[in-house]
Amino acid sequence: MSIASIQWDHWRSFVAVAEQGSLSAAARVLGLTQPTVSRHVDLLEETTGTTLFLRSPQGLALSDLGRQILPEARAMAASAAALERAASAPGEAARGIVRLTASEVVGAEILPAMLAPLLAAHPGLELELVLSNRNEDLLHREADLAVRMVRPVQAGLVARRIAEVKIGLYAHELYLAAQGTPATVEELAGHVLIGPDRDGPALAALSGTGITRRMIRLRCDRESAQINAVRAGMGIGAVQAGIARVEPALHPVLAESVGFRLECWLAMHEGLRSSTRVRLVADHLATHLPGALAA
Repeated sequence: MSIASIQWDHWRSFVAVAEQGSLSAAARVLGLTQPTVSRHVDLLEETTGTTLFLRSPQGLALSDLGRQILPEARAMAASAAALERAASAPGEAARGIVRLTASEVVGAEILPAMLAPLLAAHPGLELELVLSNRNEDLLHREADLAVRMVRPVQAGLVARRIAEVKIGLYAHELYLAAQGTPATVEELAGHVLIGPDRDGPALAALSGTGITRRMIRLRCDRESAQINAVRAGMGIGAVQAGIARVEPALHPVLAESVGFRLECWLAMHEGLRSSTRVRLVADHLATHLPGALAA
């Protein structure tokens, strides 16, 4: 058997094992049995004539060749998924699969309520929501649409600026009642600050206001966890103004001296502009996101 004739299912199993680190975890993700996934990996190694995974009691780790071919296998997986979405309905139909990627905060805090009426109005529409702060590669069709806080610059993409997002420091009213409200950035040193751990850009943004990593007493790179910690009254942290606006118990802290503004962009591959289902989701987001993100 030549490498070119390897079945796609075998490559899909390879990618899943590489990402999950074990045969059993890959099998659960793929909805297959562990022996099936193991057989796929064995056949790949037999065909390529080399070892793709190094076995140990801790699981499976990629060999040098495995690491080399993983990006190409992932690209193949993205292309196969895009093909499935394209084949899910004719391009002119308002049904089928649309894969949407957004930042963790926007995807978890804002999009569910916004997308609910869209799905209710279009029973044939299916959405795949990817929550990630990583810029999904629209050019390689890892997603059909992307909501991003930075402007996509790759050629071949269509992007439009749909909102400006204001981010400031907030705290729960119970925390402020117990600990007081700081009047200056210097007074933050006496409070429980909630913020990033190793997120370089986020730490850099805070440092520009005088807040250092050592001042942050609860450090976590998951923004949703930071917001929930603020909601729980643990301390003071950064929250999008649009999210805080609908939660009366959250109050701004040092609003005049500490704040950030980010642009929100909606992007798609230019080849999808004629797809009715993608345009349907894009237009819905462009209509409703600005209001939800506004301060």
